[in-house]
Amino acid sequence: MTAQDDTRHSGSRDRLARLVQWFDTRLGLSNPVFRPVPQYSINPFYWLGALAVTAFVIQGITGIIMMLYYVPSPTQAYSSTQYIFNSVPYGRFLETVHLYTAYAMIMLSFMHMMRGYFVSVQKKPRELMWVTGMLMGFVTLGFGFTGYLLPWTVVSKSATDVGISIIGALPPGLANFLSFLIVGAGGDSTTLLRFYDLHIILLPAVLLVLLAAKMYMLETHGISEPVRGASEKKRKLIPIFPDATVYLLELAALFGAGMLIISLLFPLSLPPQFTPELAATYTPQPDWYFLWVYQIIKISAFETAGLPVALSVVTLIFVIFVILPFIDRGEKRRFADRPLFISLGVVFVAELIALTYWGLVTPGQIISNEQAALVLGGIAIAVVGGTYLMHDLLYRRVRSKLPMGSPSTSLRTAQAWTCTAFVLLVGLGAITIGTSLDATVRIALAGLTLGNFEALLVSLLGLGGVVLGTIFLLYRLDLGTGSIKRRVRLFELGWDKDETL
Repeated sequence: MTAQDDTRHSGSRDRLARLVQWFDTRLGLSNPVFRPVPQYSINPFYWLGALAVTAFVIQGITGIIMMLYYVPSPTQAYSSTQYIFNSVPYGRFLETVHLYTAYAMIMLSFMHMMRGYFVSVQKKPRELMWVTGMLMGFVTLGFGFTGYLLPWTVVSKSATDVGISIIGALPPGLANFLSFLIVGAGGDSTTLLRFYDLHIILLPAVLLVLLAAKMYMLETHGISEPVRGASEKKRKLIPIFPDATVYLLELAALFGAGMLIISLLFPLSLPPQFTPELAATYTPQPDWYFLWVYQIIKISAFETAGLPVALSVVTLIFVIFVILPFIDRGEKRRFADRPLFISLGVVFVAELIALTYWGLVTPGQIISNEQAALVLGGIAIAVVGGTYLMHDLLYRRVRSKLPMGSPSTSLRTAQAWTCTAFVLLVGLGAITIGTSLDATVRIALAGLTLGNFEALLVSLLGLGGVVLGTIFLLYRLDLGTGSIKRRVRLFELGWDKDETL
């Protein structure tokens, strides 16, 4: 590079710096409400939530354009959507971008949640930030559920009807409230108009309020540190403008460009219009982000009378994630110190993926209890075993550096069979829960017979054993971290008195 080129580039940088300074002095961008961010946060994984908000903005822009042509009426919804596809300039592209960014928003929100789970961002004092983020995730799923119906295709209408019927199986008070909120007085016209209003008015308003609350808490508590801590260099604060702002704009531009390219390469095709006759020949399936729930409901034990039990299981999963900060209350955040929660998180992700794919390839098929127990229990056993094996391999070097005699043979033996017990408990738990539910449903449908009673008794005894074993396992894990306050001699077989991890 010649001296003339150096001079030209230097002049360009100076002009850019003067332009940035001009806007800064007029708008005060370097002194905003937002606090400076640490250097370690310049990492795409720290900005997954911001990318989800970017997807929301893109959906808002494309959605407002489509609102100019869409008519929320059962007689005109499909034809107006078809008009957007075929007659509005770049209409098909617009619809494709809107749908794919909705998918991206759901996926980014899930990735944001699971990253937070694994690195323990919900720890004190960020408990309410986590709860707020989970509520935002539910609103995001609400966007998917309400927006899916609007084109009024046989695919979307049939799947939505299944979802509405499932809501009716919830406890009466909750079912009545949700039915009134979503369906209203009943009828296709009212339902479609309710979904439309929820999709374009209520849900965006709720999401913006929650986003403002979360941003306020983020400014109060700041960005959480990496699990392993950060060096002084990485802790160095950088201004929100222009450094962090430019970085976010770069990520948003890359994300937007990716969405545009994918939408261009894989344009949507509009399914046929909904009619009762055509719907009778179609097997309804929810969209991919609810497919795992539908697959659980398709398990034989949850059919008919067992449906409320299945919904209770799904609801319990959501509730556990919401109140997670009040369950996982320890101060430790490193993976090595949280093998139980790390394993459960990996199991959850693996089961979610497996159920989604399984539902995709088995539309309309009832899943037998034995098959469900084998598949789900087998995945849990394999994942937990692999997680604990990886945990042992990764941290074996750490244990080898402890003073001689500290990690004794008895301690390593206790660790090994404790991990093995956890793997077995997960598998047995899946099987005994499935058989208990199956026996309960059989009694509810066919009455109490000797065979049904024996099956229920055996499964409940097995489930009780799993519960006792889980309590025993949790004690062993707490014993390993040295956090046990009340000692139980019976639970300390093979564990020397002063040995902890």
